[in-house]
Amino acid sequence: MKRKAIAVTSLVFSGALVIGTGTGWSQSGTGSGSSGSQSGTGSGSSGSQSGTGSGTSGSQSGSGSGSSRSGSGSGSLGSQSGTGSGSIIDADGRILTNFHVINQAQRLEVTLYDKSKYPAKIVGIDPNHDLAVIKIDAAKEKLKPIPIGTSKGLVVGQKVLAIGNPYGLERTLTTGIISSLGRSIEAPSRRIIDDVIQTDAAINPGNSGGPLVNADGEVIGVNSSIYSPSGGSVGLGFSIPVNRAARVVDDLVGHGAVRRPWIGAQLRHLNSANPRDIIAAGAVVSNVVPESPAAKSGIQAGDRILRAGTRPIRNEYDWQAVLLGAHVGDRIPVHVQRGSREFDVDVPVADQPEVNAPKVQVLRELELTSLTPAIRSEHNVRARAGALVTGVTSRVADQLGIQQGDVIIQVNNSQIKSAEDVARAIDYYGGRGPIRLFVERGGSVFFTDFVIR
Repeated sequence: MKRKAIAVTSLVFSGALVIGTGTGWSQSGTGSGSSGSQSGTGSGSSGSQSGTGSGTSGSQSGSGSGSSRSGSGSGSLGSQSGTGSGSIIDADGRILTNFHVINQAQRLEVTLYDKSKYPAKIVGIDPNHDLAVIKIDAAKEKLKPIPIGTSKGLVVGQKVLAIGNPYGLERTLTTGIISSLGRSIEAPSRRIIDDVIQTDAAINPGNSGGPLVNADGEVIGVNSSIYSPSGGSVGLGFSIPVNRAARVVDDLVGHGAVRRPWIGAQLRHLNSANPRDIIAAGAVVSNVVPESPAAKSGIQAGDRILRAGTRPIRNEYDWQAVLLGAHVGDRIPVHVQRGSREFDVDVPVADQPEVNAPKVQVLRELELTSLTPAIRSEHNVRARAGALVTGVTSRVADQLGIQQGDVIIQVNNSQIKSAEDVARAIDYYGGRGPIRLFVERGGSVFFTDFVIR
């Protein structure tokens, strides 16, 4: 059984402890290739969860130098307990925390500051921003929402405070300053989160999901990860800006999922070991999806984006930060250079092309949609046909290595031309032995085997 614990805190320490339980399953075989699996130890920006304590047979423990998720826990014989943090954000009992804190938990229990306990349910998750919203049903007088500030206008050197549950020590407050702005960290989905706040306020295992607040007691960020050679704080903590988190919360509460802004213009990516090269690379459009908002606005491949609104665009990360701050239905004023000419266009923001495409559920574990030219172009898929993974349960993601954004191109000997083909193939092969999925991710193909019992 998998157990997780989250200490949820408001500024006046109307905190809560959340305990979650869950179960796992194992796959019958694995394939070779670009599977994207990660180990719990190593160096670099691994994005893996840092565990304290020890465990066997399914429990997580890890250490190493890298960007670690600041959860903590111990377990044995397939069980795990852990702690994290969060913030009560409204009088209806909604709580903002990190996705990696509640990931894989099948039961959530919240303990408030007065030790009263409540079951919690998941409102919505966003692995790409490492954010989640959960909810408890508690009396209004027990819920003290923390004031929400703004992450706009922050400055390096500004005093901040981190509140959380490090190593299970509830309602702990540490102080520090904003060390840097505009950092990038890796989300559990392995996508990059841009414009992250760096702080030297002590953030340790168990602080994940807790608030980073300003001197006025207002939330300006959600503490997410640390860089540490030991697993503990060395003054390199990272917090997701609250303005970004607020947009995610709005979508999760209003729609149950995040609506990804999309305009259909892809920027040239520079591969370089020198970060200075990437920062100075410029924002040059490499591809425009036909019939996309960018195409309809007149943007072309080879154009250089100089500015979006009042924000200078120096590289692809600046551009991604602009998109992540936009809402579907917005219009982004873009200043473009084409050769020696400069001009302005207003580009409407739409949903990702797969959002409104028909979906197919497979074994209640996978949500798929057929590849279209727009989806294929947006996701840089090499295969001419296949089924895009638009949703996947935690156990399939963990045991088979399947991720959202993967493309299934073959099931055993059956070529896949649509999402319906996957459902039919799995139904056909399900009672006939092992099933092998061939999956494209990032231009590489790997396979994974499993058995339906």
